[in-house]
Amino acid sequence: MRLQNKVAVVTGAGSGMGKAIANSFTKEGAKVVVSDINIEAANSTVEDINSNGGQAIAVLANVAKEDDIQNLINTAVDTFGTLDILVNNAGIMDNFEPAGDIEDDKWERVFAINTTSVMRTTRKALPIFLEKQSGVIINVASAGGLQGARAGAAYTASKHAVVGFTKNTGFMYATKGIRCNAIAPGGVETNIGSSMTGINEFGIGRIQAGLAINPRVGKPEDIANIALFLASDESSFVNGTVIRGDAGWTAY
Repeated sequence: MRLQNKVAVVTGAGSGMGKAIANSFTKEGAKVVVSDINIEAANSTVEDINSNGGQAIAVLANVAKEDDIQNLINTAVDTFGTLDILVNNAGIMDNFEPAGDIEDDKWERVFAINTTSVMRTTRKALPIFLEKQSGVIINVASAGGLQGARAGAAYTASKHAVVGFTKNTGFMYATKGIRCNAIAPGGVETNIGSSMTGINEFGIGRIQAGLAINPRVGKPEDIANIALFLASDESSFVNGTVIRGDAGWTAY
């Protein structure tokens, strides 16, 4: 039981990687707050966990809203007494738009969900972690946060920002018992594609060649295994860095 008696918040845990992470954490003894903008999906995850002997609750949260983030972390503490692990998994894609085709409202929405939410949840969790000189933050970045042609300009920029924020946070609080790392998934079987509303033909055309060299598409459980390692004491010497989970796609 690598996470025995730990309390974790996982955003975007109603499906895909977030759901797999929540399941893996509870199997290792953690109590998990399952957060999602779709409360039915969050409740489904919780039902799966509880039916298998785990312990979890569902909290409706739109991570683009500060009030929802405040309520999310407060609910975790009110229910389970503390917070030990924060997993910032919620995110959306853009439509592969290059810079010349970006619309302000779509740029702002991508950043609100993918980047600003990561800052706000971290900001909210840090006083809890600092008080007990212990805490783990795991940010789900992307291969698009390391390379330039895995998505459109907005998504790429938002995930690069998450990588930089991760490194800064990991370093800043390294002497306070707090670790902050990121995972950079490659292609994974999730429903994030449902957040796309009209693919930009020029943009998708430019990245097509890179998609063709992807060795394979991963499963959500592949990313959950990395998250479990980063959440556990086995990774106590790993901080302020990014682990790629992409079957070697970005090695080319």
